[in-house]
Parts: sequence; C-alpha cells; structure tokens
Amino acid sequence: MADQFLILTVIGDDRPGLVGELSAAISAHQGNWLESSMSHLAGKFAGIVKVAVPDGKANALKAALAGLKGLKVTAEGSTGEKSVVAGRRLKLSLVGHDRIGIVREVSQVLARHAVNVEDLATRTASAPMSAEIMFHADIDLLAGPDLDARALTAELERISNDLMVDINLDEKIA
Repeated sequence: MADQFLILTVIGDDRPGLVGELSAAISAHQGNWLESSMSHLAGKFAGIVKVAVPDGKANALKAALAGLKGLKVTAEGSTGEKSVVAGRRLKLSLVGHDRIGIVREVSQVLARHAVNVEDLATRTASAPMSAEIMFHADIDLLAGPDLDARALTAELERISNDLMVDINLDEKIA
C-alpha cells in the first residue's frame, strides 16, 4: 500500500501538550511525521507539518485532526517529493529600526530578480543601548544559476539606505 502525503497547517492558543496531541493523532492513524516548522507567536502556536499516511487512512486522520480541541488543522495533499531546483543558495540578513514595509520592499526586490524565499524568520527586539525596537530578518534564498548577484546587491543596498537598515547577502555554503 502506498503512502499519501499531507501538508498540515496548525494554529491554536498556545498551551502545553499541543504537539503531543497532534503527534498522537498522526501516529494513531499510522501517519509518519516527516518534516515540520513550528513557532509560538503572540500567544498562538502555529506550524506546518509534512506527514506520510497510508492510502485509505488519510480521511480518518483528517477527521481526527479536525476533532482536536483548541487547534485548527487544515490538510492539503502533496506529491511528497522535495523540489530539487538547481541554483544558488543565498543567505540574506537584515537589521534596522522597525517600521512598516521592510518585508514588502525586500521581497519585491527579490521577486524582480527571480529569487525564491525558502525560509523566512523575523523578530523584533530592543536595541541594547537605546531600547528602540529593532527588526531582524534571516532569509534563506534560492536563485537561478544565471542570477546577476551584483545587480541584486546594488538594488538591496539602495533600498537599505531608503529603509535605514543593514542588509547582508552571502552565498550559502550547504
């Protein structure tokens, strides 16, 4: 019997035991937890999980997940295959005074250069001396082999001046 792959998105009020309840429901339906990314944000628990479940068990698993108290779980079918795209892996780091529009401006530049965001982690924190709120972003990127890195860097430097943020772009070593 073949496996079906599901991508689960999960959100709910954070409390101890949520991951345990989620994993118990998956295991009870012979599901295999393959990959995940989860976070606590503003009192909420949010995550995405890739699960393999035997054909014929997916609907029962979806029903069990829908019955979990305090969690909203949605399930989407997937091929289960990782997208293997040739290209250059890049790491972008950004830090600056928090303000509206930073992610929008940076993501528009990346899109113009056909650079794909693979992982985005952001946070705000008080600056050590001034206690001003600083915005931090760490972004894993995938670009085609034909990326004009100089043009991308020049455009990022231009917006870093406009946004008053420091942006560093480096080739990522696998």
